[in-house]
Amino acid sequence: MSASAGRDQASQWDTGPAVDARRRAALLHAAAAMQVPLSDLVADRLMAYLALMQRWNKVYNLTALRHADEMLSHHLLDCLAVVPALRRHVAELGLPNMRVLDVGSGGGLPGVVLAAIEPGWRVTCVDAVGKKATFVRQVAAELRLTNLQGLHARVETLAPTGGGFDLITSRAFASLADFVSLTRQVLAPQGVWLAMKGRQPDDELAALPADVDVFHVEPLQVPGLDAQRCLVWMRRRPG
Repeated sequence: MSASAGRDQASQWDTGPAVDARRRAALLHAAAAMQVPLSDLVADRLMAYLALMQRWNKVYNLTALRHADEMLSHHLLDCLAVVPALRRHVAELGLPNMRVLDVGSGGGLPGVVLAAIEPGWRVTCVDAVGKKATFVRQVAAELRLTNLQGLHARVETLAPTGGGFDLITSRAFASLADFVSLTRQVLAPQGVWLAMKGRQPDDELAALPADVDVFHVEPLQVPGLDAQRCLVWMRRRPG
């Protein structure tokens, strides 16, 4: 192993005070640039979440990313970028207590971030892998996020409760057609699907069922992330 590779490996789990302060400053700066200013409490919770993800990832392989700086940019900031769009949606529909289902959530992305940012939203993260649902439950307990729950299940087996979810979101879960087909039974009558994608998925859009209306494809800019990102908004077609 080269000296530089050894240093990279040694710094992979570096959580010393100076490093933590640098990452926290980067988080605050990027969030402000995206018009999502963070309170000290929320910033502390997101940093604690990042530390938990690092620690659990050693054993449970929550993400392919290994360096905390990459987790910050590719996971936390990537998920924070959707918050302004969601807040606009909530304001337009008057849903202060929006019920959110995060499908194929993995280590809780974007569900944990949304729950930390908006305590009034009730967020359920569902994943077919038990250890990932267990991690989300641990995050909810340690970060005291009473509006967050982790559920171990295959999403197609979920039964609608309480009128369904106002928003169903996914990030790298499946094709758009599979996403809406597997979750339509738990979508509220006026609910929407929101898929986080990289570049605009034209082939997937063309393959959607005829009763699904794509009413907006919204480009996103994530500070420090040199990659295309977009949100695909969908709902049931009227009639």
